[in-house]
Amino acid sequence: MSSKEFVYGYYFNNDAKGEKILSLETLDTSRKYWLHFDYTKATTKEWFENHSQLNPAVINALLNEETRPRATPLNEGVLISLRGVNLAPDSNPEDMVSIRVWFTPNYIVSTRRRTLLSTKDMADDLEQGIGPKSPAQFTVSLTGRLIERMTDTINDIEDKVAEIEESILTSSTYELRNDVAGLRRQIISLRRYLSPQREAMLQLLSEKITLFSSDEKIQLRETTDHLTRFIEDLDSIKDRAAVTQEEINNRLAEQMNNRMYVLSIVAAIFLPLGFLTGLLGINVGGIPGAENTNAFIIFSGILVVIVALQVLIFKKKKWF
Repeated sequence: MSSKEFVYGYYFNNDAKGEKILSLETLDTSRKYWLHFDYTKATTKEWFENHSQLNPAVINALLNEETRPRATPLNEGVLISLRGVNLAPDSNPEDMVSIRVWFTPNYIVSTRRRTLLSTKDMADDLEQGIGPKSPAQFTVSLTGRLIERMTDTINDIEDKVAEIEESILTSSTYELRNDVAGLRRQIISLRRYLSPQREAMLQLLSEKITLFSSDEKIQLRETTDHLTRFIEDLDSIKDRAAVTQEEINNRLAEQMNNRMYVLSIVAAIFLPLGFLTGLLGINVGGIPGAENTNAFIIFSGILVVIVALQVLIFKKKKWF
């Protein structure tokens, strides 16, 4: 299998500059290394099942189509599944991209389906000589980058909610209602993945996992705290969005009530007028004024007086 069959492959060096792995056939397992695969390729599955010599449970986790964030110690390594925000063009940020990692003291094997910018950053750092020097440092750096790239997405959601809060009085409430509903869907989707991701980060900090140094544990704890703040921010934004949506619904209901009130006033004004005109319009003998040429003018004047009296009564009762 040539280097074209996997996405990234590097040996870790003490000078922080990664050395590219050219072929899996010549892979030097005595050195520390990182291999990153696209698990949808048939060649990837074939290599894992026939040449990787990994535990079947690990292989299944790395090739599994669906997974949720977790960190599970297994024998000499840790099986990690994390998610990052989808920052690809024309994509929804809440459609998060997953990465699966098998991490041991000597090597890291990771898989993904869609491109994840955080792994690209790791490869760039290794090329430039500012990358991690060991699998443990790689894991710490990767988790930090995954969380760091969520900052702009969460800030954008918060800014949009703030804009909607300010626009309630001036914009169309119907359009704002759709915007708030879309934001709430994004928040719920992000929250659904970030909560188990926090649990996965806490698992990495547990005493069962001894692959990290004390400094690396501190960095992981900072990343976990950062993630916790994001979750708390999402909870706060979700509450604000709910209050905003409730206010929009109240305004829509108020608008509807005002329109119904106006229609009710109009109907109340024309109800006696309609009764009188209907009564005098029946085609039977004895209708008053039938022989009087001024009857229409007199009747119209009576209707005007009735409307004026109704308006005075409505104003006195403060109905409008």
